[in-house]
Amino acid sequence: MGTASRPASVLSLALPALVVLAAEPLYLLVDTAVVGNLGTVALGGLAVGGGLLAWAAALLNFLAYGTTARAARRAGAGDRAGAVEEGVQATWLALGLGVLVLALFQVLAGPLTRALAGGAGPVATAGEEWLRVAALGAPLLLVSLAGNGWLRGVQELRRPVRYVVAGSLLSLVLCPLLVHPAGLGLVGSAVANVAGQALTAALFVRALLREGATWGARPRAIVRQLVIGRDLLLRAAVLQLSFLVAAGVAARAGTAALAAHQIALQLFFFLALVLDAYAIAAQTLVGHALGGGRPDEARATARRVVLWGLSTGCLVAVVLLALRDVLPPLFTDDPAVLAQAAVVWWFLACFQPLAGVVFALDGVLMGAGDVGYLRTVTIAAALVGFLPLSLLAGPLGLGLAGIWTGLTLFIALRLLAVLVRVAGDRWLGAPETVRT
Repeated sequence: MGTASRPASVLSLALPALVVLAAEPLYLLVDTAVVGNLGTVALGGLAVGGGLLAWAAALLNFLAYGTTARAARRAGAGDRAGAVEEGVQATWLALGLGVLVLALFQVLAGPLTRALAGGAGPVATAGEEWLRVAALGAPLLLVSLAGNGWLRGVQELRRPVRYVVAGSLLSLVLCPLLVHPAGLGLVGSAVANVAGQALTAALFVRALLREGATWGARPRAIVRQLVIGRDLLLRAAVLQLSFLVAAGVAARAGTAALAAHQIALQLFFFLALVLDAYAIAAQTLVGHALGGGRPDEARATARRVVLWGLSTGCLVAVVLLALRDVLPPLFTDDPAVLAQAAVVWWFLACFQPLAGVVFALDGVLMGAGDVGYLRTVTIAAALVGFLPLSLLAGPLGLGLAGIWTGLTLFIALRLLAVLVRVAGDRWLGAPETVRT
């Protein structure tokens, strides 16, 4: 058992994590602006191809969160070499999964982009062209996720910031140059994307090399990582399915409803990045505490991150309500869309405090290795709350109010479940995640 050390503060871990979480969305905004100058076909192609790649990355994000939990346990027990070893095995797993994703996209790029674009046409063709090139970066992207995971686990979050920012800056510089002066068009965007991912992945691999890690692949360790990954993957898949169904129902309610839903949903995803930074801090701190045999410290961390998540969620809610007549017009001037956005806005603002606590406690339970419980809770909340109300919103004529009531219920049910879990003791003895 490792000796206790002065724990890092929630903010000292959450702020660097927020920078890493925000880097990719901010780059995508610039990428979208650059490609937008090529015309609507190129922009549509980027949306289709980029959406597919982002979907794959979201499903495989367990490479970051699962590795953090395992590495934090080892680091908390005073076994830094073991924590680094988790990073090595996660990197091998990332490479294997990345090559699989690359192969799937090369084979299925055409059918997938046509399905997402609503059939064959110039947008589907542009999306396929972008995706075939950008998919070359899939193994690199997943290696970076694994690198983020083990460095978070050893409470080193400043290095990931430098690595991710360096890759994003390279992409930002190359994207406009390759798209316009070099004349590559939409393909230039994909090349810039891959170049940035290559730099970031190389920096994460260099970090492992500097630790003097042994690079042999250990199948048993990789299988154990896949076990925790399986639960997180199922959880992510249910989340993606729920939001996809909600979007489909919104589309059937009309163009204005779909546009308002998209505006509010993108704001929800962006704000989730802010709140998810507390989950990463909680995961790291709880993993360290339990790895070092300090359950009281883990409980204290849970209380602190709940307060941070709740207070931040309340602040976000107040800001959203204060700016309810200012923010929506930044996205559209269509009166019909603005009218629909006004309905959704109250839901978006009012459940932020609940979301702040849910995301924070998700991190606590991930740090404890209690991902099986999180998987079950997420699936149950989606099947009982989000999906039924979303599907009934159309037949009952509830529109966006019905869809967003479902999302609110989804968050509320998860909140109740994680509060009950953390109030007890079972999460402190969650299934071991670091045996080798």
